[in-house]
Parts: sequence; structure tokens; C-alpha cells
Amino acid sequence: MSVDWEPDPSDSLKTFGAFVQALREHHGHTREQFAPLVRFSVHTVASIELGRRMADEVFVERADEVLGGTGALLRAGKHLSRQPGLASWFRKWAGLERQAVSLSIYECRLVPGLLESEPYVRAVFGESIPPLADEQLEAQVIARMDRQRLLRERPNTSFSFIIEEAVIRRELGGPEVTRAMLDHLLENMRLRNVVVQIMPLSSRHHACLDGPVQLVELPDGRRLAYSEGQQSGRLISDGKEARLLHQRYATLRSQALSPADSEGLLERMRGAQ
Repeated sequence: MSVDWEPDPSDSLKTFGAFVQALREHHGHTREQFAPLVRFSVHTVASIELGRRMADEVFVERADEVLGGTGALLRAGKHLSRQPGLASWFRKWAGLERQAVSLSIYECRLVPGLLESEPYVRAVFGESIPPLADEQLEAQVIARMDRQRLLRERPNTSFSFIIEEAVIRRELGGPEVTRAMLDHLLENMRLRNVVVQIMPLSSRHHACLDGPVQLVELPDGRRLAYSEGQQSGRLISDGKEARLLHQRYATLRSQALSPADSEGLLERMRGAQ
């Protein structure tokens, strides 16, 4: 399964979404009228109201102001969680991503979730064991695609990705999914705050043989890391251990193809599809 799995919608998300919808309808707004007032898309508003997406602080504040300014939504928003009993390391890491000065991800299994195209996301969750119900799969797809807003909503955050060449060559989901994935990767590589490097199969050296890792640098200078296995994840806040992982990632960047050479490789792979 992917390194950054999003849990199913929780009861708190559904309850909050129903509360937003009730207040919106009480004030006589359709979703199409309400969306520009809070400066979010109609799709995002619908996802929140249906409990498929966790509302962030900006949405809660704007919605509360538009819907009477009573503070009711602000209070309700404090009790939101994606899933009852969700591990604290996941909630913490998701919050750290939104604060990051820089976010670095090495992945050797799948394309990182922040870079996945929608067909690829569907292919990933389509491989879940046990299989997901249609509603569960759709919820996962929506959550994954919504999370990708980070790349464009945080233009001052530096995003660095190193992906194993074998991940792309695996063609998860088939040739058409791979073509769409390559197009999506190349598009994201043109963002000024995104750097993507490919770790070639031909490399004789590799600094991250212990597996995938995510690294974050915060505004206060702290450097943290996150590591995940099959059924568990771990937020690494120990300074010595986090520094070691940051050091390994820095070495891996020097071993991977340059951004320009990585782009060239992906373009050649796209042309061969």
C-alpha cells in the first residue's frame, strides 16, 4: 500500500459536513453560491459536506464568517478527526506537512502520493487487500487528490522527490495509466517549488537501501522524519536519528540523476509508450 495512506471518513467528518450543509441551507445558499463566498471550489465544499474530506482551518474560519459568525463552526472544527483512534503520528505528520519550509520524499515502491495522477491513484487503491468497496475507494481517491493541493497552495515550500526508476517502469495499472502518470509527473516538475529526481537502475551506489522515507524542515529549524512499513508508521523526532536520515537523503540526491536528466529520462519513457 502507499506510503501516505489516508484513512476512511470518520463520523466526526460526516457530522461536521452535515452541520455545514444545514447552516448553508439555513442561510439560503446553494453550494454553487456558497463556494465563491468561502473561496473554495464547489467540489471541495461538496467533499466536506459529505464527510469525504477534512476541512482545514481556513475553510472553517471562512465558513463560520459567511454563515453568521457565531463561532459554532469554529468550536465544531476543533473536534474533527479523520478516524476514531487514528494514530497520533499520522495526524502529527499531516500537520507538519502544512507547516513545512521543505519536504523531501524518497520512494522505492510507488510514485509519491503528492505526485500521483488520478488514474494511478485508482490503480494503487484497486490493489488493496482486502478489496475496498466502491465508496471506500472513492473516499481514498478524493482524499489523495485533495492532499496534492499542497504543491500549489504552498509555493514557498520546497518539495524534493527521489523516485526509483523501477517504480515508473513497473507500469502499475497498465500502459495508459503509466502514460497519464508520466504526463502528470512532467507537469509537476515544471512547478518552481518542485524538484523530481530519478534514481537510475544503473546506479552502483545507494544511500537509502533501508527503504522509503519522508523528511520535513520546519520554520523553527527543526528537522523531523517519517517512516512507514506495511501496517505501521513512525514519526521520528529524535535529533540524532532525524539528522542521519537527512544526511542519507542528501547523499542520495547526489547519486540520483539531475533534475534535467530525470526529466529527459521521463520524456523518453513517455515517447516509448
